[in-house]
Amino acid sequence: MSETLNLSAETRDRAGKGASRVLRREGRTPAVIYGGNEEPVAIHLEEKALNKALGTGHFFNSIVEITVGGKTVRTLPKDVAFHPVTDRPLHADFLRVSKNAEVHVNVPVVFANEDKSPGLKKGGVLNIVRHELEMICAAGSIPDDIVVDVSGYEVGDSIHISAVTLPNGVKPAITDRDFTIATIVAPSSLKSEEGDTTKTEAEG
Repeated sequence: MSETLNLSAETRDRAGKGASRVLRREGRTPAVIYGGNEEPVAIHLEEKALNKALGTGHFFNSIVEITVGGKTVRTLPKDVAFHPVTDRPLHADFLRVSKNAEVHVNVPVVFANEDKSPGLKKGGVLNIVRHELEMICAAGSIPDDIVVDVSGYEVGDSIHISAVTLPNGVKPAITDRDFTIATIVAPSSLKSEEGDTTKTEAEG
């Protein structure tokens, strides 16, 4: 289960772009807490602390407890806007959640037992279709990741969500189809003319 992250915040007295610019110059990031049948609260966070939380790699599928005005609010990060050049966080949105509330979160996929896949052992390549899966679960039990076991898969096989063992209380948000998470492809299907490969690498 994802660990709970903690951030301290202060309320914002003034809104608007000018006030936000002043806050950013002081090393603060404007943010808002909304939802939960309460009025939105405009806050600002220490930019360093927010960057540290973002650097955990599981910020968006973690509960973030924000302490503001002596009160701690349980939230789920919904969005962070970044500066297009410097990548500084410019603004953050947090959704209030109760412990047992159902939330939609994107959870990273981790592949296990690649050494037990006959297709991969023959030189096949794991083609990942979805690096994250949108899941529905209780706010208090968000998984760190979804483990996909590739044991027994041959070249040409597809791994669907129905083949994945999900943690208790966790279900996929997509329920109308048995969607593909990854496929095992032959190496030749990934090869193109050398010139095209070089061009792609140069652009990337």
